[in-house]
Amino acid sequence: MRSIITIILSIIICESSHAQVSINNNDAAIFLSQYLTPLSSGVGSALNNGWYNTAKPHKMGGFDLSLSLNTLLIPKDKKSFDPNDLENFSSLSSETPTILGKGDGALITYNGNEIKLPNQDNTIVALAIPTINGGIGIIKKTEINARYMPTYNFNAGFAGKGEISLWGIGFKHDVLQWIPVIGNTIPLSLSIQGAYSKLNSKQSIINQDVDLKIEAYNINLIASRKILMLTAFAGIGYNSTKSSFITNLDQEFNLGELNIASPMELEFEAENYYRANIGLRFNIAVLALQANYTISEYPVLTIGAGVSIR
Repeated sequence: MRSIITIILSIIICESSHAQVSINNNDAAIFLSQYLTPLSSGVGSALNNGWYNTAKPHKMGGFDLSLSLNTLLIPKDKKSFDPNDLENFSSLSSETPTILGKGDGALITYNGNEIKLPNQDNTIVALAIPTINGGIGIIKKTEINARYMPTYNFNAGFAGKGEISLWGIGFKHDVLQWIPVIGNTIPLSLSIQGAYSKLNSKQSIINQDVDLKIEAYNINLIASRKILMLTAFAGIGYNSTKSSFITNLDQEFNLGELNIASPMELEFEAENYYRANIGLRFNIAVLALQANYTISEYPVLTIGAGVSIR
């Protein structure tokens, strides 16, 4: 949890002899999109996980309550970007760190001005998001799900202080019940599942107020088979993540040598990608332990424990 907050807050300012350079909001959006999107989309991918550990919905009144930890495994290609790919920016270097990256920031040119991007010493290889999850069975082999993380207050010293929270809602619905004859003979559970999650982060970066909002959506087809105390499950589906970066300042927002007009609200384009996952659940009476791995543009490992009364 703290690692997520530290990354959101850690805009590392390097020592430089270059002057501060102001950029307009359009170019700021182009730059910040490349710099911040790996974080927002990666967190969004983690938010889209941990929603199920079986394809079988609860019976009417059945319920579960669990705690899960969704860990984003940061891909190498999301730790840097090429500043030459950005309109109105150029550089002799073909690589500079994203907010998730490590290394020396590139020296770039913007409107004839040279700007030294931040040097970064990130050592983080994964980001973990804990969530409290619940589900309850209703009519027609349908299950309603919800998740929540209470507001977390933090103080990261000179890097800033603030709070972060999230919530989500989803569903799971058995599809075999709608397939005549065959649906009752297939030795599997098969359901469609979908969910929406929203994360809000409010913090002060070097005494500058910033909000980061991330919304994540997913839709999946999931199958499972229970043998004794073990349930094997797998799913294929589609993720979508969108985010916004908001400053609430009466003066320019300073990001190293870049000065960005404020207040501003930048809406980053949604990132959409396919996903597939596989996992196991182990039941002892009402106790359920589960683990699964998701293959996608941003891979995620999920573990969880809870109680389930079906």
